[in-house]
Amino acid sequence: MIENNSIENLKSRLDIVDVVGSYLELRKNGANFKAVCPFHNDSNPSLVISPSKQIYHCFSCGAGGDAIKFVMEYEKLNYPETIEKLANMYNFSLSYTDETNQREDRKLMDNLTLFFRKKLDAQQIAKNYLVDRGIGQATIEKFEIGFAPSSDETLNFLRSHGYTLSEAKEFGVADMSEKNNKAYCRFIDRIMFPIRSRNGKFVGFGGRTITNHPAKYINSPQTKYFNKSRLLYGYFFAKDSIFKQKKIIITEGYMDTIMLHQAGFTNAVATLGTALTNDHLPLITKMEPEVILAYDGDDAGIAAALKASMLLSRHSFKGGVILFGEGLDPADMVKNGEVQKLNHLFGEAQPFEEFAIERIVKKYNLHDGLEKQKALKEGMEYLQSLPATLQESYRGILSGALNIPQNLVKIKRDIHTRQKRENFVDMLELTIIKTILSKPSLIDTLLDTIDASMFKTHTQEFGLLLENQLEHPKLREIMLWEDIKTYDENELFSAMITFLIKFYSEKLSLVKSDKTLNYKEKQFHIRSFQEKIFKLKRGELVAYEQ
Repeated sequence: MIENNSIENLKSRLDIVDVVGSYLELRKNGANFKAVCPFHNDSNPSLVISPSKQIYHCFSCGAGGDAIKFVMEYEKLNYPETIEKLANMYNFSLSYTDETNQREDRKLMDNLTLFFRKKLDAQQIAKNYLVDRGIGQATIEKFEIGFAPSSDETLNFLRSHGYTLSEAKEFGVADMSEKNNKAYCRFIDRIMFPIRSRNGKFVGFGGRTITNHPAKYINSPQTKYFNKSRLLYGYFFAKDSIFKQKKIIITEGYMDTIMLHQAGFTNAVATLGTALTNDHLPLITKMEPEVILAYDGDDAGIAAALKASMLLSRHSFKGGVILFGEGLDPADMVKNGEVQKLNHLFGEAQPFEEFAIERIVKKYNLHDGLEKQKALKEGMEYLQSLPATLQESYRGILSGALNIPQNLVKIKRDIHTRQKRENFVDMLELTIIKTILSKPSLIDTLLDTIDASMFKTHTQEFGLLLENQLEHPKLREIMLWEDIKTYDENELFSAMITFLIKFYSEKLSLVKSDKTLNYKEKQFHIRSFQEKIFKLKRGELVAYEQ
């Protein structure tokens, strides 16, 4: 079991914005952040993340909680698995009551990386390949490039260091063959590129064959530590430069990123054999950089650039695309000493929107009327997916590319508006509730004067507050609803005076019109309510009587 003190120490390091931002694209919204909620079919950003309160809440489906709850719900993990996942994200070593469970502290990936690194020194063919590609020794050491020998050698290394096959499988470096029921290593006779998480922990490998294997590059399989759709190669080394320069260069491969770093472009990263996806956006959004896509000019590179451009433009990223033709790529240009030319290219990227429209149109034969109509349809669908401020700007670009009048480019307006709250709200009641939620000590001054039954609209919420059900979605929503103020003690006192005068004035009116009371009863209640209202108007709180 994980020690409680270890869990508490980890909790103190967690930041809700950092954790949720690892999974979702966040946008600043006042003091909080907003995101599209992953727990229901959310068409508008309904999820609010509060850095000050360290909680999240969806104003549509009611999902919410702290950082641990988010990872549990998003990853579908149990509590111990979630703690281990977060410890891995934060590069935090957990302590266990049972020593055999301390897998994280045994550093399998660190030791295996070192093993591969030492093996490179003895493998001349692999070293020659790196030299031929122009990679210097300092760069090899920075990225800890290594070499995976035969399966038996790697298995023997793991066994000699006390690692079990189960542990090796957990990190995706070995498995059991279904054909002969023998253990094997996934990486054999390959140049190895260790892959780090954003916090620097080794989570996987990429391997490049030197034996003409049909699979030139392979990556680690998906594990609880490694998800290639949420990682960017080189990000750990690039993040400081990205933050300072407010620019990120995204390439298609390890070599391009490594050589760009060697040439001084230390803000370069690479996708891991997969297209740029929504899952990558949280890594990019965090720095708010301009994004430069540096892709190959072949058919596969163009298709990947188009998909990425459409994705990034839909999310309002600034930046553009550079396609490398004539059999060259960024790595080749660095090797050939064309660093200045590269620097110029990175400053002349074609904007995402222009690139996307151009490439959509080029897919069709515009001399064929039917094909031209298809190009117009796909182009309009793309424009419709852009933020409203960009749609109008690029209508002319599409009409120009198709050589048609601009009025033929029609954009359907999204008539869907944010769903209005159906329930009537009383802001005075909500303000009192939120203030007590934020400053619990103030409730002592109110308990004698107020009762849940006095709340006309938010009786349930005040009842939940009195019952200390602070994790209830209704109370979380109040806490994160920015339109509701939080009063100081004097403001709360004044608000209570206003609230109670209103309450007793309504009671007084009801008594006066009540025909079921006899004269004495009516006079008694009238005098009681009048006295309370008189005291309240003098600035005195009055005790509540059933």
